[in-house]
Amino acid sequence: MQLVIYSLIYPLLWIISKLPWRIFYIFSSLIYIIIYYIVRYRRKTVTENLALVFPEKTTKEIKTIQKKAYKHQCDMFLEMIKSISISEEEMKNRFKITNIDKLQELAAKDKSIITMMGHYASYEWTNVVDLISDFGCVGIYKPIENKYFDRLIHRIRGRFGSRVIANRTAYREMVKDLETNTLSLYGLFADQSPKVNATKYWTDFMGITVPTFAGGEVLSKRLGLSIYYLNVEKVGRGYYEASFIPISEDPKNTEDYEITKGFLNLLEKQIRNKPENYMWTHKRWKHRNAEIPKGATVR
Repeated sequence: MQLVIYSLIYPLLWIISKLPWRIFYIFSSLIYIIIYYIVRYRRKTVTENLALVFPEKTTKEIKTIQKKAYKHQCDMFLEMIKSISISEEEMKNRFKITNIDKLQELAAKDKSIITMMGHYASYEWTNVVDLISDFGCVGIYKPIENKYFDRLIHRIRGRFGSRVIANRTAYREMVKDLETNTLSLYGLFADQSPKVNATKYWTDFMGITVPTFAGGEVLSKRLGLSIYYLNVEKVGRGYYEASFIPISEDPKNTEDYEITKGFLNLLEKQIRNKPENYMWTHKRWKHRNAEIPKGATVR
């Protein structure tokens, strides 16, 4: 059944990826109308999330942010599909690293780094790093159930030299890379909502105390890898600019959870500046009223 679903959907994805940019974004606008007005995908969740973190905003202001956020998410989903066939030059033109000198400086040290990201602006074209630096871009992700679409993700990322590794095997794979002196830039998301009982750190995110992933911090401390925040901004439809902001260049001597808190502060700053570029459809604050487990750190 998985192969049947993939065989039916992939040709459509390939056709979409080949659309000229103007038609491509007209198509994205049509998808927005369907998703927002007809399907009403997670409309209630998005409204609740926005009202929760922006209690000072009016209903009209919340509605405006909501519509812009759905338009952005449709664009980004389509841009993920565009990655099937996008050219190197087009990618470099549409996703720029503003402090490329910093990236070159880090590469010159011949030491891998970890980059923490949030579901903000765009992350689909971050493998432009492979095209403009000596780093190999490695995405840490949760494999999807359909093995054929999972392979497609690997194939898309591998077009320009990037690769993806499963979150459950990330530490082992990173150790292998260090042993073989493979210069890598590891990217991982750190703004999901983790399981309550498995979370040791709770802190404020957008003014609300919630359980928080500390995986990036744990990996950086264990492996002694400097850790950065990838600050991505949307500067136009289909155009992004990103910069690497240091969170800790000496993680082993950084106070516990300072790295995780630093990441959240940087992400929150972006969200408050342009909330429409954040992914409001996931239930980031669903555990806000949960009982905090004994022994967990709260600050």
